[in-house]
Amino acid sequence: MNITQKVNTAPQVYEVESQTREVLKTDFDDSVSDPIDAKEVYDQIRKINDPEHPLTLEQLRVINCGHITVDDAASHVVIEFTPTIPHCSMATLIGLCIRVRLLRSLPERFKVDIRVREGTHQSEADVNKQLNDKERVAAALENTYLLDVVNQCLATAA
Repeated sequence: MNITQKVNTAPQVYEVESQTREVLKTDFDDSVSDPIDAKEVYDQIRKINDPEHPLTLEQLRVINCGHITVDDAASHVVIEFTPTIPHCSMATLIGLCIRVRLLRSLPERFKVDIRVREGTHQSEADVNKQLNDKERVAAALENTYLLDVVNQCLATAA
């Protein structure tokens, strides 16, 4: 990922549970309403690579399906993630990767809020402010180096 100095040199890695989503005949029927749920959002982001390590956010338990709330009728998604350490300098980048993945995969009608889980990061208020400010996100994505890093993290998420 071109991240030269690792903040968390030995993260705890968790076993990933086999999670397969049942495919129904109605999934391919455009005449049937198919509401988006937390599991579907989780499936979109669980394979994102961590910026520091060749591990997914799921393997590091940075994201968890139970910390995703979807209100399909109101077109609103809330994702809370847990950095691997309380002073993780990659928290904003991880949140940016999650945001970009969902911008590319969810219907445009959805408003997405991304937050660090309360009490899991020493600068959670600042990180949350950056991740949910449209202008800051747009400015970050104009940085070609940063966009390259985000795209590398997302390469395994497809």
